[in-house]
Amino acid sequence: MLRAGRVLLSRANRFGSALFNHGLEALQRRVTATLQVNLGKLCNQTCHHCHVDAGPTRTERMDERTATRVLTVLRTSPGVGTLDITGGAPELNPNFRALVAGARAAGRQVIVRCNLTVLELPGQSDTAEFFAAQRVNVVASLPCYTADNTDSQRGSGVFELSLAALARLNALGYGAAQGHPDDGALRLDLVYNPQGTALPPPQQALEADYRRRLADDHGVIFDRLYTITNMPIHRFAEDLEARGAMTGYVDLLAESFNPASVEDLMCRDLISVDWDGRLSDCDFNQMLGLPLGAGPATIFDLDDLATLTGASVATADHCLGCTAGQGSSCGGALTPSDRL
Repeated sequence: MLRAGRVLLSRANRFGSALFNHGLEALQRRVTATLQVNLGKLCNQTCHHCHVDAGPTRTERMDERTATRVLTVLRTSPGVGTLDITGGAPELNPNFRALVAGARAAGRQVIVRCNLTVLELPGQSDTAEFFAAQRVNVVASLPCYTADNTDSQRGSGVFELSLAALARLNALGYGAAQGHPDDGALRLDLVYNPQGTALPPPQQALEADYRRRLADDHGVIFDRLYTITNMPIHRFAEDLEARGAMTGYVDLLAESFNPASVEDLMCRDLISVDWDGRLSDCDFNQMLGLPLGAGPATIFDLDDLATLTGASVATADHCLGCTAGQGSSCGGALTPSDRL
């Protein structure tokens, strides 16, 4: 056994036991559809729940050589339709715009995971316009539709700055489809993380609350809301351990295991690339330093994504966070609330 990022790992982990107890097989990869890339840990915020442990003092960032390799792999992998860019605040990486533009020129959908407040920084005055020009899908963090709850999780003044950024995106046409199918729309999705050790409430009902409150109180519109479970990794794990709550939280995740969520886990068709090029089965594994369950170590060793199809996925106790309740992924809940 070993400790990585405060999560206890072993071959016989509780997630593997949960699969076995429900008659489910160990996870295997399908055809890779999404390349998710972490551009580094530098961020203008320091959030209590951050599993990346990002912040203003972090210096890790993807260099030009690695970003160029990402584009090469993307261009030679026709089955990969989406480049999903995250951080830290990915917009702060000097290679960010070239990576977005290169992926769009290659005909790929681009998702940028944005904390919103970065758009209000002095050096980012035209970033929202860049998003619109490149037809980027924006996935924006907004842990609540009230100032008190948002600021308590993300820092004083974050809610006000987030609203200003959302208003800018709306003015550019983002969110106008409001969740209705429209391939030509500029898509703006929001992300909710719970406060503390609770699981997210049902996504559909919470989305309706967000839509009503943000429109009525602030004139803000968006497309979809994603609910994401807090993962017991890094900063959130350290807080849990400091309060003696780690065991209870992992017990909650295990007790809330939903077998219906397993089929659509993101690790089945996503490859995660760290800022230094290391490969993992998902963003959470990446933050724990867990390499692919089977496959090359870095993107520089990766010649053909097709060779990863059918490979095993690395798992540990934290994977219970993706299968608790409605399930959780970078695209929100995995099952309807009536399948809890």
